[in-house]
Amino acid sequence: MAWDKKDLLGLEYLSAEEILTVLDTARAFSEVSTRAIKKVPALRGKTVVNLFYEASTRTRASFELAEKRLSADIINMNVSTSSVTKGETLLDTVRNLCAYKIDVIVIRHAMSGAPIYLARNIECSVVNAGDGMHEHPTQALLDIYTLREKLGDLRGRRIVIVGDIAHSRVARSNIWGLTKLGAQVTVVGPSTLIPREIEQMGVRVQHNLDEALRDADAVNMLRIQREREKLTLFPSLREYAILFGLNRTRMQGLPDKLIVMHPGPINRGVELSGSVADGPNSVILEQVTNSLAVRMAVLFLVTGGTSLHPEHMSA
Repeated sequence: MAWDKKDLLGLEYLSAEEILTVLDTARAFSEVSTRAIKKVPALRGKTVVNLFYEASTRTRASFELAEKRLSADIINMNVSTSSVTKGETLLDTVRNLCAYKIDVIVIRHAMSGAPIYLARNIECSVVNAGDGMHEHPTQALLDIYTLREKLGDLRGRRIVIVGDIAHSRVARSNIWGLTKLGAQVTVVGPSTLIPREIEQMGVRVQHNLDEALRDADAVNMLRIQREREKLTLFPSLREYAILFGLNRTRMQGLPDKLIVMHPGPINRGVELSGSVADGPNSVILEQVTNSLAVRMAVLFLVTGGTSLHPEHMSA
């Protein structure tokens, strides 16, 4: 098993073999969610702290449920009522938590690089749950897991990522992971939302969505942050939806088996119409389901898990 890391900081820092190790481990854990008693003792005796400096619904709930299904002890930190409000630094906060002999910190932070900074200065494991505009590795892993379950080997598969590539940590992590597994990645969006250097990551750039999707296997529609409209990075949400949104009319001219993804939450009528978000091509709810198995796998691996034995998986 190709894993010897104490942290998950980003897919940029993983090899293809390490990414596949996470995906294969997640497949083994996916069976847990089908049981009558959805719990295994793989992390019994381990303590995980969820430290979210940014608002989150899906990611935080998914991590917490994954930790509970692994039988871990959990501390959920409410940053708004913690000593952070008294001026305590991030490192002091985490060092005090580590003094309780915890095992894992799951952190979301607005500052790019915050998880990397912590991992260099503490002994317990750090899992990046999203840092600034840098990476969101577990979101990308669950996206890639979903694609692999649908398409099998991703080598040569054509994956399109649409939206605000410049500010998206989800896009960046997906690009690192998909290209390492041999997929052909195309990014699409207004020129103001596409970084100039993005092609150096091994992707193609397109500004015409219909052309980009003509021979695609899957498309990942990123959420447009509404504040970008106020910054005049594109004329209006209405125009964005016309040029870069997926609706029933646009879908009619695309491959029947095109897989439609979205990291959530969806701006219905902007990135996706309701008929597409809830339609037969959508795997959005499957992504949510798969997030549990992927995050269970990550937590198991960073705490020293090497291979799954029957005692890890017994109810």
